[in-house]
Amino acid sequence: MKLNSHTKIVGANIILVPYKKHHVPVYHEWMKSEELQKLTASEPLNLEQEYEMQKTWHDDEDKCTFIILDKDIFNNTAFDETGAMIGDTNIFITDKELAIGEIEIMIAEPSARGKKRGWEAVKLMLLYGIKYIKIQTFEAKILLQNVISIKMFKKLGFQEKSVSAVFQEVTLDKKVSNEWTEWLASSLSFEIKDYH
Repeated sequence: MKLNSHTKIVGANIILVPYKKHHVPVYHEWMKSEELQKLTASEPLNLEQEYEMQKTWHDDEDKCTFIILDKDIFNNTAFDETGAMIGDTNIFITDKELAIGEIEIMIAEPSARGKKRGWEAVKLMLLYGIKYIKIQTFEAKILLQNVISIKMFKKLGFQEKSVSAVFQEVTLDKKVSNEWTEWLASSLSFEIKDYH
């Protein structure tokens, strides 16, 4: 999405940066993992296809993605983005008229899991979606076996909307309200900066 192509969000423990060409090789390595392919319902791509996919993410006005950087690693490696990459978070606009967006979060680096990095990233992404993409309802589609993600989204106030036995996934949703938006923002410290 061109909207976020020059936006960086600096949080307490993470930094969200737009998905650019120089991130693709690391992302491509992540997506060779059968576990991540299964959890994200993704097909493996070759490197050339991954570069093409990155370009569509940049150009498509219905898709917004940020790469998640570990802030400590980034600051301790002379600001090396690729060395600090730990995952990504996305919003797909699934209904423009009703302003419905599907949110996703992936912490790809095993060493970064269980440290609340995903929790911080998804809350920042929800706030970005509310303020800049004007999302009114969020949905999250999660594999039934991904209990950690289901618990996280329920903790964020999402409720079960439907279960697909065929796809073995649950759809959770959450309508945006002023109270919820304030609650999300109250627990975060962050600043939005220009990204070059």
